[in-house]
This record gives sequence, structure tokens and C-alpha cells, in this order.
Amino acid sequence: MTDAVTNTNQGGAAMPSIANTPEPPYYAVIFTSQRTEIDNGYDAMATRMVELAAQQPGFLGVESARNEVGVTVSYWADLASIKAWKAHAEHQEAQRLGHQQWYQHFKTRIAKVERDYGI
Repeated sequence: MTDAVTNTNQGGAAMPSIANTPEPPYYAVIFTSQRTEIDNGYDAMATRMVELAAQQPGFLGVESARNEVGVTVSYWADLASIKAWKAHAEHQEAQRLGHQQWYQHFKTRIAKVERDYGI
């Protein structure tokens, strides 16, 4: 599988490169996964989750790359927004399917971004 990198900002539009986040502090949810061989709607669900996340209050952007290990980092204004996203009904269905068929292993980490810089 080749590397794929996508980024979506608040408007929900897919964009090349890196998410345009505000001045810190803000939060990052880092989802690292290893897929099973089962596809069964995975790509459509992943696309839908990015579209839906972009509509949620507090969403700031997302970046994603997949090779042998997938890494998706979504950015959020606060912990309450992350909690609301985790509890969203459609997102819970995606989580259920991920547990049942799409992921061999995964780990979710939540971190407070206190500093960022770049060119």
C-alpha cells in the first residue's frame, strides 16, 4: 500500500499538506492503527467520519497517513469537543465496525498541544 496523506480543515474540504491549526493551546487526538484485510466499506466510512468531524463544534483539522501503520491526527479546541465527538452516534457505529472488522490493533492518544511551529 502506498502512503496517503490527507488534511481537512474546519470547512470540511480535503486539502493537501498540513492542517492549519490556531495558536496553541489546543488538543490533538492521535489514532494509530493496523488494519485487517477486510475492507467492507472502510474507505467510505473513513471519508464520512472526516466529513462529519469537520461539522462538529471545536473541530480544527485532521491529517492522516497510511502505510503498514495508519496514523490520523485530529485537532480540537477543547476536551469537551473531543468527548462530544466520541459520543456522536455515527462515530460510535464507525468505532463498533472498527473493533469488529477493520482493525487488528489500534491506540488512541489525546494530547494538549502547547507549542507548534513550522514553515
